Amino acid sequence: MRMIQQEDEAEDGAEVTWEDQQRINSFSKLNTRLKALEEKIENLQQEKEALVDLATELELPEDEDQLVMYRVGEAFLHISHARAMKRLERDQAQLDKELSNLASSSEDINKEMKELKLTLYAKFGRAINLDE
Repeated sequence: MRMIQQEDEAEDGAEVTWEDQQRINSFSKLNTRLKALEEKIENLQQEKEALVDLATELELPEDEDQLVMYRVGEAFLHISHARAMKRLERDQAQLDKELSNLASSSEDINKEMKELKLTLYAKFGRAINLDE
């Protein structure tokens, strides 16, 4: 984190009103929510990569009648190759939908944070630090 110099902090004597404090609090909550969303997105992208690897692996079966171990929750089940492929497609579609929803939420939060930044920087200038 970057700290501002004491003389820079004292140069702007803007008073912090109740509304300003509410904006600062909102920004902080949004920032926390954004970090949690980004972590979720990263985890889901790793899961998506694992599903893509699994799809590649399942495309090369030695025997299509052979049972395949497929993860359901925390357990692995033996299921047919065809059923595993259908389940894999469904899981990938669900994961893509979830990633899309999280990305949309992330964009909305970023937009709202930018608006708050503009308002707060306009009033407080360098006396407030909203960047990481």
